[in-house]
Amino acid sequence: MELLTNLGDGFAVAFSPMNLIYVTLGVLIGTVIGLLPGLGATAAIAILLPLTFSLEPATAIIMLAGIYYGSMYGGRVPSILLRLPGDASSVITTLDGYPLARQGKAGVALGITAIGSFIGGTIAIIGLTFLAPLLAKYAAKVGAPELFALTLFGIIMIGFVGSGSRLKSMSLAGLGLLVAAIGTDPMAGTPRLTFGSVDLSAGIDIVPVAVGLFGLGEIFYTMEKKRAATTTAQPIRRILPNRAEWLQTRWAILRASVLGFFVGILPGGGGAISSVLSYGVEKRISKHPEKFGKGALEGLAATETADNASSNSAFIPLLTLGVPPNAVMALLFGALLMQNVTPGPQLINTHPEVFFGVIASMYIGNALLLLLNLPLIRVFVLILKIPASILNPIIVTVAFLGVYAVNSSMFDVVVCIVFGIIGYLLKKLQFDMAPFILAFVLGPIMEVEFRRTMTLSDGSLSIFFDRPVALGILLTVTLFVVLSLVASFRRPGKGLPPAIAVAPPVSAAQSAAPESAEGSHGSGGEESTGTGQKPPSRPE
Repeated sequence: MELLTNLGDGFAVAFSPMNLIYVTLGVLIGTVIGLLPGLGATAAIAILLPLTFSLEPATAIIMLAGIYYGSMYGGRVPSILLRLPGDASSVITTLDGYPLARQGKAGVALGITAIGSFIGGTIAIIGLTFLAPLLAKYAAKVGAPELFALTLFGIIMIGFVGSGSRLKSMSLAGLGLLVAAIGTDPMAGTPRLTFGSVDLSAGIDIVPVAVGLFGLGEIFYTMEKKRAATTTAQPIRRILPNRAEWLQTRWAILRASVLGFFVGILPGGGGAISSVLSYGVEKRISKHPEKFGKGALEGLAATETADNASSNSAFIPLLTLGVPPNAVMALLFGALLMQNVTPGPQLINTHPEVFFGVIASMYIGNALLLLLNLPLIRVFVLILKIPASILNPIIVTVAFLGVYAVNSSMFDVVVCIVFGIIGYLLKKLQFDMAPFILAFVLGPIMEVEFRRTMTLSDGSLSIFFDRPVALGILLTVTLFVVLSLVASFRRPGKGLPPAIAVAPPVSAAQSAAPESAEGSHGSGGEESTGTGQKPPSRPE
């Protein structure tokens, strides 16, 4: 009862006119910044942090939190429409979001993204409200062994994320791990694979790699084929999923909400890991895994829901333990300290207006995101109607500006170009680039946590048997691999897998034909002409 009373007081704080203005301003700024590849929440909060000095503590954190989850949604728009991921977690969004846009279903893709983000975020906030003390105690027991096991699970899932042979997927994953190792050893501080280069000693950032592989690589490929990089000017009749599409995605959204929530409370968890795990789980249990990577709505819904759920649940260790689980939370931690507010177990008692005011504002912010962004979907989709001769130079310019803005480094722009060429070659050879980028993201986390684990145990692997959570995750990984191998051998006429999906990636021309579910048919969402025949492809 006391919890509900405190939450009511929090809503009183959040609904004050000044705080309503700042939460609205936060989600708007976050959405706009998210539209620019390479910027994102970390850069936005770092830039705007000095502006919060004169604000009340609750108001400052309410606005910064709005920027955070607003940018989470905004960053998905270029990933879906232009295949320009701005951060690690949005890479997964491109796998099915971009093919859906190429099929003329950009409206539905953005609509299901908004709805999934709202549901995942809301479920996470409810969990934050009622389970924060219990989950904070649990999260405090999570250390390096558990995080290593979790990232190992993510690495194993990579073989099931790529659309192509499992050998190709794991080969590219190995290459991603190798590239991620470039830079300075995180534990010893010695250079690795730098070849004497000062620029390489700092390592290679995720943004130029992702933008190069997925953005420039796609542009180079479509320019060579002389295909338009946009869909036709087909009117967007529908942005909300119909009944069939909702039934198709509802369980994926619920599963991803729970998974993303629990991953988000782990220090170092975050959107990248939760997105990979949710996407891999959905592909593994799907009756039609071959559709993943070619426009599977449940894949898109899962990754977006998990990402937003983990973003909101990341506030649990920050507010209740005083432990920032990611870079954005570290900035919010600093913002609280500058306001003479110390995050931690005593925050609920010493500054309840901050603790419950921020939580209440997150309910409001998530609702505002849904109400503001659904009407804007038609505006976003207009991007697809710009002729390729105009759009491609704009995309390249925005990509270079976004890449440069991250570290103000021309070296990052060069890296982007290099990986754009690599992405073009991989696409020509029908390699799926997702395993590379996912291994690139998860590899360093796995390495650091494993080495920390070995330091804690003096090099003994027995520590994994002494930690129930780590042991449970590792047993799950083992069971997952064994069942996958058994299923592969039982498959008639096949030996060791080509992975879950064996079809080569769909080309831009093949995926350009809009599906009938975009509005020309009823709520069933099936590809049909009404005569039982497959609709003809649109001519080049």
